[in-house]
Amino acid sequence: MRAFRTIATAAAVAALTTGLLGADSGTASVPSAIRTVSSGWTVPWGLSWLPDGSALVTERDSFKLFKLTQAGTRTEIGKVPNVVTTSGEGGLLGVAVSPNWNSDHYVYLMHSAASDNRIVRMTYDGTSLGGYTVLVTGIAKSKYHNGGRIKFGPDGHLYATTGDAQNSSLAQDRNSLNGKILRMTKDGKAAPGNPFGTLVYSLGHRNPQGITWDAQGRLWEAEFGNSQYDELNLIESGKNYGWPTCEGTCSTSGMTNPKRQWTVSEASPSAVAYADGALYMAALRGERLWRIPVSGTSAGTPTAYYTTQYGRLRTVEKLPGRNSLWLATTNADNNGGEPDGADKVFQIDLQ
Repeated sequence: MRAFRTIATAAAVAALTTGLLGADSGTASVPSAIRTVSSGWTVPWGLSWLPDGSALVTERDSFKLFKLTQAGTRTEIGKVPNVVTTSGEGGLLGVAVSPNWNSDHYVYLMHSAASDNRIVRMTYDGTSLGGYTVLVTGIAKSKYHNGGRIKFGPDGHLYATTGDAQNSSLAQDRNSLNGKILRMTKDGKAAPGNPFGTLVYSLGHRNPQGITWDAQGRLWEAEFGNSQYDELNLIESGKNYGWPTCEGTCSTSGMTNPKRQWTVSEASPSAVAYADGALYMAALRGERLWRIPVSGTSAGTPTAYYTTQYGRLRTVEKLPGRNSLWLATTNADNNGGEPDGADKVFQIDLQ
């Protein structure tokens, strides 16, 4: 949980203009149209694509997994076992479809359980959900700061974000799985080449919830700050991203500074996705979609879209094979104040 403190406009401007690229060349696409794909959701959280172009979507608080087609047809697949709520930010979180789903039918999920947060594998053959197998346990949970995003990277390994479980010292503890980005094989083992020989890929994170890869395979991450700055980080193996020593840019030796930072009222980011030369970052408290052009390892001037139009924006993903995004709200969560069923999934076309 963060302190909701208003930051002066001058500080916000400084945060957005320090050390930036200029605006991008104008050749890349930008959001041009938005439409509702599906409504009637209650805190949709994770989204991952099946080979047929439909998506698997989790609902955090109902513990249910759904299939959603591009035509907007929603089908409940099943309820994930052993999930518990934390009455805050835990529950059924991320989902990742196996890159080899056509042959193995594996679906990976991250969720809060009775004693911890964990990563599990299930089977979904296109009809039914089953075969619950625990891969990673012992990720401390709390009411808040549970991380929860999981995705397969270009290297074929599974990446997961974990929060500090409201114990900031865990983020700097290499022996803890909390406050980290984890990298693992499809069986939940430390992936070859990990910097410390464990699941840990990077450390010093407070509550990371967004990960994506650009066209060159670089890993970008969106992270909740505390009361001052939220972050967009370029993640590299073994690097330390500062929390709790640093929130936003700092000069402490050994800490890696963010590529961008925002005041918490402008962002509070969850998911991030890459499309056509830019990162798209969904903002919860900020209630907007940020577009950040990237060039190499640099992040350019952000532009906000849909500010306050659709409320709290949780998840954004690029549609496979199309220059479009899906964007999901979570206005029915504790901070949104809307009733169950108030959330929607939108499609944004980029031109």
